[in-house]
Amino acid sequence: MKVNAITIRPGNVLEYENKLMVVTKIDLIQPGKGNAVIQVEMKDIRTGTKTNNRWRTQETVERARLDEHEMQYLFSEGDLHTFMDQESFEQVVVNTDAIGDQLPYLQEGMVCTVTLHEGTPLSVELPGQVVMEVVECEPVVKGQTASSSYKPGVLENGSKVMIPPHIEAGTKVVVSTQDGSYVERYKG
Repeated sequence: MKVNAITIRPGNVLEYENKLMVVTKIDLIQPGKGNAVIQVEMKDIRTGTKTNNRWRTQETVERARLDEHEMQYLFSEGDLHTFMDQESFEQVVVNTDAIGDQLPYLQEGMVCTVTLHEGTPLSVELPGQVVMEVVECEPVVKGQTASSSYKPGVLENGSKVMIPPHIEAGTKVVVSTQDGSYVERYKG
């Protein structure tokens, strides 16, 4: 889909020189004399190579058409993770790089948003929060529950998290998949 360069925003995916490039940063340059230009920093989705390009604001660029599907995580084999479309039951295999830092929070049966370009998976977005069990933490110290200090704890996936003092080992907690931080005690 052709769009004017002035409409490019960070996060957009462009088709440039037969590669898929994700826009990471833009700068609009308006010289005192002459046409305004847009400076675009982009990263190749497959190789991670960064490039900079400059277009006049009225020039057209090719924006990639991406499809987002709700898919259920099934299983992993090494660096490959299998997801299934819940409507067509079609399976897609995704590389670890497409999941990124959220990989430790991926759980069997979890429904995720998989972004595809012409059937090729580009990225996987997990739900914002997951429920995990605290498997290891310091014991509760009487009187410490009134303070706002946090103590280190270890989740079932091996991740470390700072938790309130009243949380004990075996307690289920809600954790953010974005940064791995404690959100609240699970009430389920």
